[in-house]
Amino acid sequence: MSTQSLSLSQARRIALAAQGFLDPPHAVPTLRTFDRTLARTGVLQVDSVNVLQRAHYMPLYSRMGAYDAELLRRAGSGRSRRRVVEYWAHVQAYMPVELWPAMRHRMDDYRGRRGKWFTVSEGDELETALIAEITDRGASTARELDDGLPRAKEHWGWNWSRTRRMLDYLYMTGELAIAGRNSQFEIRYDLPERVLPAAVLDQPALSKADAHLELVRRAARSHGVGTVQDLADYYRIRAGDARPAVDALVASGELEPVQVAGWQRPAYLHREARLPRRVRARTLLSPFDPVVWERARAEALFEFFYRIEIYTPPERRVHGYYVLPFLLGERIVGRVDLKADRATSRLLVQSAWSEPHAPADTAAELAAELERMAGWLGLAEIVVAPRGDLAPALAVEVSSQAA
Repeated sequence: MSTQSLSLSQARRIALAAQGFLDPPHAVPTLRTFDRTLARTGVLQVDSVNVLQRAHYMPLYSRMGAYDAELLRRAGSGRSRRRVVEYWAHVQAYMPVELWPAMRHRMDDYRGRRGKWFTVSEGDELETALIAEITDRGASTARELDDGLPRAKEHWGWNWSRTRRMLDYLYMTGELAIAGRNSQFEIRYDLPERVLPAAVLDQPALSKADAHLELVRRAARSHGVGTVQDLADYYRIRAGDARPAVDALVASGELEPVQVAGWQRPAYLHREARLPRRVRARTLLSPFDPVVWERARAEALFEFFYRIEIYTPPERRVHGYYVLPFLLGERIVGRVDLKADRATSRLLVQSAWSEPHAPADTAAELAAELERMAGWLGLAEIVVAPRGDLAPALAVEVSSQAA
């Protein structure tokens, strides 16, 4: 049997459809809209950077449009009605609560490596004390529980106490779960039985092989089409561990081997993937959006070379500090360095750049998208700095819209 061939354009359209960019808009996004979107993305990567909007809110905006950010808080609160919980699913991410059993093998693995964090005697004492304290007082932050011992100034200059390190360890092993975060974005830790639905906690843990099978299946559904490396990265599985899962899904007919034009590695198409004739997307993507978070895939799929430059010294940055790709149709046609200046209610476009294949209406379409984003963020004005080849035309379009 010959292997099906896909053009790069077909692969892009399949990938964007799988990620929810064909879903019909709801005039006012609801929890039902949220559920549909989460089913597409699978996870929402969490990041602390708040120069524009925190990363986990952005993929929802990119697919649902302007929505009430309270939806995510509601989806991640309560016990019986909770839809998502934080765990190391891609990296730190919101994931559907039903994935908890598929993560238990990771929790067991971390439990076997406690020596990375603590000596045996030190760890036993602190672990017992913290679990007892949280059991008694309920969901708490590391600061509230801190035992006041001297702090080590390590890890990019942050101050990490022994309490925080133990809480992180207990979260990674599943002894604690994340109940939510406070207004300072600090994690509130609690017992899993007070965070997760009983029906989830009562499910048996999946074996490592079965967990990999389920995670690769979900990755394939979210990607639509991808290589083994793409499918492994989605839930941070080693490629060697993902390969048996891919082979099993091919054997069952859930995945079909395909060849994508220009890709050196074989790819796999999910049997439920849609190939639309056209994608009419127009949105900005977070640097941590599943469409672009794996930079090699973004380059192979969109011919878009992308590196986030937050940790690059200012004098060495090419495009800016917090740069968002601009998706128009099925192509990424530009990028903008954005900042929400909340004190002055301005959306600052600190630079704007076009891609070589950008159409003539890129500036006008981007200006309309920036207007939508500013409205979502509650910002009254858009200010375009004169940096980047797209900036002059964009400034004209923004001024025209404001007039």
